[in-house]
Amino acid sequence: MESYVERPPLPELAAVVRTVWTQRTGAAAYVQRHLPTGGVEIHFPIGGQPRLIGPLTGPMIEVIPAYTTIVGVRFHPGTAPPFPAVLDDLVDQRVALVDLWGNAVDRLVEAMALAGTPERALMFLQTHLIREFRRTARVDLLVSEAVRALMPWQPVNIDALAAHLALSASQLRRRCLHAVGVSPKVLQRTLRFQGFLALAQAGATATGRRGWDGVAGLAIDAGYADQAHLSRECVRLTGRTPSQLLGGGLDGSVDRCACGHDHSASYLPFLATRARPLRRV
Repeated sequence: MESYVERPPLPELAAVVRTVWTQRTGAAAYVQRHLPTGGVEIHFPIGGQPRLIGPLTGPMIEVIPAYTTIVGVRFHPGTAPPFPAVLDDLVDQRVALVDLWGNAVDRLVEAMALAGTPERALMFLQTHLIREFRRTARVDLLVSEAVRALMPWQPVNIDALAAHLALSASQLRRRCLHAVGVSPKVLQRTLRFQGFLALAQAGATATGRRGWDGVAGLAIDAGYADQAHLSRECVRLTGRTPSQLLGGGLDGSVDRCACGHDHSASYLPFLATRARPLRRV
């Protein structure tokens, strides 16, 4: 039977990792639709070769073989682990991790296969990442502040954001491409859609304009002009309409995506950023 379980990362990774998960496929292959999140992901099939999913600008479809167990790590935008490549070279790519980390991956694959359970393998992978981040901290703090400012809860003009960070618009774009993989504008659109998904799957009640409720109200809360604007962006980013993606009547009470996976471990911390003011740098 196919299963997917998300959980928060270890506390030492919370600043760079949004969520970790385990996934098992059953007797049939499983068609997985990966969506843009603004960050990169590591997918580690137990006994197989791990891959990096680069920053996505649209849906990526993957067929996962039957009886496969995968542990995964989803990073916040701008907090990818150390790689010998800038992230704009990895956009919309699925890359073998051995091509980025070399022989160290073979040792990691062997250790993960001997872990005994997916949960222990995931713990081992997180411990490895903690060591990597301690050894080579490369997070661009200005880009991290830009990511916080580009969250959907506080709409911001890109030029104004660049000025706030004491950068030119071209400098901000260049640093975002290097550290995130996409431009500030593309990241803003991705995070806005992630904000809508977070609201919908948390069963949030719309707090938008009077007379706007359900999915239309959630669209307003996430920063869209209206429901039609949301629908266009949803098709662009996921290849599906909102109702196809989330299922149900989209009345603001859904707590699962149409595939039945529970993403609360990923989206509840995302919703917590609604209360964060723009910090001075």
